[in-house]
Amino acid sequence: MRERTIASHFARAVLGGARRLGYDYSELLQQLGISPELLDEPRARIAPEQFTRLIQGLWLALDDEYLGFGPTPSKTGTFAMMCHAVIHCRNLDKALHRGLLFYSLFPDGPRLTLTHEDDMIRLSLDDSKFQDPDHFLTESQLMVWHRLGSWLIGQRIRLEQATFSYSRPEHGAEYDLLFPCPKVFSATQSSLLFHSRYLHMPLLQDERTLKHFLQYSPADLLSRPDDGDSLSSQLRRLLSRDSTRWPDLEAVAAHLHISPQTLRRHLREEGSSFQELKDQLRRDIAIYHLGRADLSLQQIAEQLGFSEPSAFHRAFKKWTGLTPGAYRAQEN
Repeated sequence: MRERTIASHFARAVLGGARRLGYDYSELLQQLGISPELLDEPRARIAPEQFTRLIQGLWLALDDEYLGFGPTPSKTGTFAMMCHAVIHCRNLDKALHRGLLFYSLFPDGPRLTLTHEDDMIRLSLDDSKFQDPDHFLTESQLMVWHRLGSWLIGQRIRLEQATFSYSRPEHGAEYDLLFPCPKVFSATQSSLLFHSRYLHMPLLQDERTLKHFLQYSPADLLSRPDDGDSLSSQLRRLLSRDSTRWPDLEAVAAHLHISPQTLRRHLREEGSSFQELKDQLRRDIAIYHLGRADLSLQQIAEQLGFSEPSAFHRAFKKWTGLTPGAYRAQEN
């Protein structure tokens, strides 16, 4: 379970297109255990599986994989057909060009292009016709194509830059996970930049692996933040190995063969701290268990290193804006 939870902002944002189209999604939210209290709380988080089911439910209800944000709908199943069209390509270059050609057959659909810039490739998205005030479709399109390409070749494509045709949004801090690379806002276009060497890599997937991939995609691609190579992400993976023991900063620094001062400085440069990383991981573990009712609140508190349930209660409300009890009630 050590996956990151999803900010409530994205649940609110994904509902924007349905709201614009006049679809009443209250029953869907009730089925998924997403309460108005959670949606209205900016600090609240939801589990990745819950977010995946929300997107899938909206796709089926709207019959639109663009979720009401595109200039025209994209019928459910279009992405899957595109994947079947590219899965037998020789390398990533052929697959991406065939995939973009597939979508170009649909009038008024989002336009993506690949261009060479010296040793780099830029995947550009024309989002000028999106009806997408929270930029959810722009984020989704860029993430899906990046992660689809990474899945096809069996390794994560390292991003060198991400640009966006709009100013930094209020949820801009989340972009560090969505796009772990240098970012430019208010650019002339929305795009991703990566090294051209990836284009020559062979596809490692086939019809068999594609069948499993499509069970949850592309929703699954949107609910799994890209940890990237940052020190913060490395520390989270390190701490995730055994959440029953919470090492202090000095022990972690020794494990990484650096001084505590160096560790603090590097985390500060990434806009984070050791305590913040620990709290984020503990928050996500708590949300995981609260959604499953497999442990009592006292057991969760003990697992997270709290001596008293009351201390866990205070910390969880500080992290999410909701009490553990209220969160468990809305999850079930």
